[in-house]
This record gives sequence, structure tokens and C-alpha cells, in this order.
Amino acid sequence: MGLMDSAKDALNSDKGEKLSDAGIEKAEQAASSKTGGKFDEKIEKAGETADGKVGDGH
Repeated sequence: MGLMDSAKDALNSDKGEKLSDAGIEKAEQAASSKTGGKFDEKIEKAGETADGKVGDGH
């Protein structure tokens, strides 16, 4: 099993999913803060897309 497989398995675990969700949420909040909420819909959509690509998408 290679490093990428190990990383993928870790992200697909419950703990990894919680960590990735928390990181995505934190990034969304930071982006919203920097843009004054002007692009919240686009930021949320980007966060949903990122969550679908990382972890199990929940």
C-alpha cells in the first residue's frame, strides 16, 4: 500500500471525514469573512464540491 492509498484510507475514515469537514468549513468561513459575505453562495458551492472530492462527501 502506497502513501496515497494510506492517505485516501485515512480521509475515508469517520475521523478523517470529520477533520476534512472541519477544514472545509473553516476555509469557507475565512473566505466569507474576507469577501464580506458577498460570495457566500459560490463559497458554499465550492465547499460542497471539495467535500465531495475529499472523504466520503458527508
